[in-house]
Amino acid sequence: MIERPADRYGRQRLSRRGRRRVAIGMTLLIVALGVVIALIGFQRLGSAEVKGELSAYRIIDDRTVEVTVGVTREDPSQPVVCIVRARSVDGSETGRRELLVPPSSQVTVQVDTLVKTTKPPAVGDVYGCGGDVPAYLVAP
Repeated sequence: MIERPADRYGRQRLSRRGRRRVAIGMTLLIVALGVVIALIGFQRLGSAEVKGELSAYRIIDDRTVEVTVGVTREDPSQPVVCIVRARSVDGSETGRRELLVPPSSQVTVQVDTLVKTTKPPAVGDVYGCGGDVPAYLVAP
């Protein structure tokens, strides 16, 4: 390494060894942060207890679409909720419904529901499913 004239440029702050240590430390910090983010993402998104997939949809009229949802859950004795929606030709959401999937003896079940829309529907869709069922959906 070429020494710079200290009176013209000032003293060098870090030597080559010091810069290398900083670079290694920053690399390790970034890798550790990436691992933590990946673990959190996997815990929240990776291993879902409930999985809802669109099985079919049928447009009934210009204000209604029938959606068939295939729901797979680890514990079929627990109720789950799915959010089902209708979308128009431009892709905007025109109707939404919360669907209670009651307990059953099967791990995978098919459930049909009707979704009312504000514009003519083009497609039925499953937004998502989960085990956190709101109290107003469960019968007393």
